Amino acid sequence: MTVMRQAAAVPEDFDAWVRPHLLAMTRLAIRLTDVSSADDVVQEALTRAWRRRSTYDPGKGEVLPWLLVITADRARRHRVRRRVTHQLTEVTAPGEDAESRLDLLAAVARLPPKQRLAVELHYFLGLDVSATAQALGCAPGTVKSQLSDARARLRTELGGL
Repeated sequence: MTVMRQAAAVPEDFDAWVRPHLLAMTRLAIRLTDVSSADDVVQEALTRAWRRRSTYDPGKGEVLPWLLVITADRARRHRVRRRVTHQLTEVTAPGEDAESRLDLLAAVARLPPKQRLAVELHYFLGLDVSATAQALGCAPGTVKSQLSDARARLRTELGGL
């Protein structure tokens, strides 16, 4: 009975179900790998989501965090397979100190994996603490702790920037 309820949560039109989330999936793939690998990572994530769509349970949360977890997993696997180094491809805003921005991005790339993913989801993709916790499969308090630890580490590493 549970399987039927879960399968019913995914609409017949998979494309329409995931399309609103493609930008967030792509942004996360770029942040976790590089621009040239993002399309491959998103394609792998969509394939995985399609194959595992019957396991999606709306009772456990929204579809976006579920898709982002799959995207993060595919990005990690892609990095391991390709031994891709993180390339800093961010564009700086007008008037922003490009060197400081690159220092920050490099420091974020050096964070421990769980802290980095929390930072990427919360600060770079704009998920709130609750959605970030859902994506990470932990409590909101854990996300707050991860973010706090990441900020402290970044402050130390960047000398109070």
